[in-house]
Amino acid sequence: MPQTFNVGARSIFVTVTAWVFIVLAAMTSASAMLENAVIGPMLPASASPSSLFNVYMPWLVAAGVVMSLVTLASAIGLLLRLDWARRVFIGLIALAIVANLLGLWLQQELLQSVAASTLNGAPLPPQAAGVLGGFVTAARVMAVVVTLGGCSLLAWIIRRLMSSSVRQEFA
Repeated sequence: MPQTFNVGARSIFVTVTAWVFIVLAAMTSASAMLENAVIGPMLPASASPSSLFNVYMPWLVAAGVVMSLVTLASAIGLLLRLDWARRVFIGLIALAIVANLLGLWLQQELLQSVAASTLNGAPLPPQAAGVLGGFVTAARVMAVVVTLGGCSLLAWIIRRLMSSSVRQEFA
C-alpha cells in the first residue's frame, strides 16, 4: 500500500515552535538593544581600558543581538514553511545546545567561586557552613539537570523538524 502524504498540511508543532521562538527572539533582541543603548552608557568604566569587560563585552552583546535577529528571521521563515529557514533553525538550535553544554562548565565554576568566596569571606559557624554547602550542592545539581533538560528539549525539537512529516510541509 503506497504511503500518502498530505502536502500543504500545517502541523501544530511547527506553528507553535515558530511562534514561541518569534516571541523569545523578539524579546531577546529588544532586551539586548535596550541594554546596549540605555543601560550600557550608565555603567561605570573599569579602571583599565584593556580589561576583559571593556574588550569583549561589546562583541558578546553584538553576537547576542545577531543571533537573536537570525533566530527571529528563521522562526518567521519557519512559520512561512520555508525550507532554508528550517535548516537554519536546526543549525541555530544545535549551536544553542553546544553553547549550553559548554556553559555548563562555566556555571559550575561560577557557583564554586561564589561558594568559596562566601565561605572564606565571612566567619560562619560549622553548622551554617554545612547548610550552605548543601545549598551549593543542590544548586549545582539543579544547574546540571535544568541545562541537560533544556538541551534534551532542543534535541527533540531538532528531531521533530528533521522528521519526514515535517519536511513534507516544507516541500
